[in-house]
Amino acid sequence: MSVSFLDVFTEVATSQDLPCRSYAPELFFAESPADVEYAKSLCTTCPLKAECLAGALERSEPWGVWGGQLFVQGVVVPRKRPRGRPRKSDTVTAA
Repeated sequence: MSVSFLDVFTEVATSQDLPCRSYAPELFFAESPADVEYAKSLCTTCPLKAECLAGALERSEPWGVWGGQLFVQGVVVPRKRPRGRPRKSDTVTAA
């Protein structure tokens, strides 16, 4: 009999405070890049970090912070870009 991520999560979640259970769920699906980075930092001490990431990859999660990684359109990305166009001062112009 194999043990699923959900079984392990439920067992650990009842015995420990997991970040995803201790903070508002919206934090792990935030629009703000600062909030996303905060959510990722909360995952660093989670005992289920590796299992959470593996489960998210297996399920092809479309978005959110899972196992300390950010998913955007089903792909792990290093950083969330702010909405809108970059400032002109942030772009390099060819001379």
